[in-house]
Amino acid sequence: MKKIYTYLFLVVGFTTTLKSQTIDVSADLRPRFEYRHGYSTLFPDGADPAAFVTQRSRLNIDYQSELLKVMFSVQDVSTWGDTRQILPIDGNDSFSLFQAWAELKISKNWSTKLGRQSIAYDNERIFGGLDWAMQGRFHDAALIKYQNSSFITDVGFAFSQTSQQNEGTAYNVPGFFTYKTMQYLYAKKTWEKASASFLFLNTGFQKFDENDQADGVYYTHTVGSYFKFPIATVNISGSAYYQFGKAYPINTNLNAYELMLEGSYKPQNTLFAVGFEILSGSDQGETPDKSFFPLYGTNHAHNGFMDYFYVGNYANSAGLNDIYGKVVFKTSEKANLLTSIHYFAANGNLSDNADAYLGTEIDLQYSHKLMKFATLKVGYSHMFASESMSLIKDGRPHDNTNNWGWAMLVINPKLFSHKINN
Repeated sequence: MKKIYTYLFLVVGFTTTLKSQTIDVSADLRPRFEYRHGYSTLFPDGADPAAFVTQRSRLNIDYQSELLKVMFSVQDVSTWGDTRQILPIDGNDSFSLFQAWAELKISKNWSTKLGRQSIAYDNERIFGGLDWAMQGRFHDAALIKYQNSSFITDVGFAFSQTSQQNEGTAYNVPGFFTYKTMQYLYAKKTWEKASASFLFLNTGFQKFDENDQADGVYYTHTVGSYFKFPIATVNISGSAYYQFGKAYPINTNLNAYELMLEGSYKPQNTLFAVGFEILSGSDQGETPDKSFFPLYGTNHAHNGFMDYFYVGNYANSAGLNDIYGKVVFKTSEKANLLTSIHYFAANGNLSDNADAYLGTEIDLQYSHKLMKFATLKVGYSHMFASESMSLIKDGRPHDNTNNWGWAMLVINPKLFSHKINN
């Protein structure tokens, strides 16, 4: 708390020197109940389903002037009941700093943004804020940004270290695709009804020798594009990415790709969409040198809500062919119902010449805006797994019921807003 008070004092003091500033304070509270009976992997024999409530409690402070933007966000992410009552401190270490960044305006079109920040682009396939996960996703990075009315360019840099050291730069913080160094270039051009973007991402991972001593850095490169444009009344969107360099974490040569194409049509209040996505994969049992992984995106939004693929799992895998369709019905002025179906198949060859078909998933999600600052969301998903799904899910049985239900209340009021004109 002392750090928060110090930060507020500095912000308030700085405001006296500028002509026009705004300060906004908002909250983000979202308790979510989940019933898991085969979520993210096949349900085993003889097990009991899981049920729990998790909650995000986040406080956001935003400051903005002509020359400076500052964002400060702290959060607690915990499961109801995970800390014993009347403890003098939170015993589960659930409190964290989510964002703390400053963006300085250099000129009319140029700025620089430094600090802990969420990075999200396009459909959030490669870079995403991961808002579905209670903790979200952040990067400790520095950005150089250019923007005009129809074109933006971001150049980002990151260099991660375990702690402040006197010798060496060995980096051993655990985590899925946790990088030691990162550089990227993102550019996007927008027309009246269309847009196209380009991304080049270089991520470096610490390499260790057989004695667990730091032994250099190996790099994974991702390059590609995302686009949107209309054809008459149909909106087309798609992406194409290529990965090369070295594969994480096995340091072998990588040659992988992702392709996606979707068409959507919205007559009046109903949205219809069909599409496919291909993520290349390696043959099971062979060197995983053809397995694409979407890195730092919001992967929950792709390939089904049950998170069987690429949500902290399925790296160096047989890949995925996903054919899907979805319909979003507007059930009232403040509510809608999303229904989607996914047909999943392995992209690479499975062991024992097994059939490539993995399963079919059905997702339902109902959203109702109860008031200006509160939305109720309820979801149900069901996976109809094939026998081949067992081959990529540690041999678990495919014929048990695999379903998942959840209900979440998103409460995000603006607590305070003040504009200063000096």
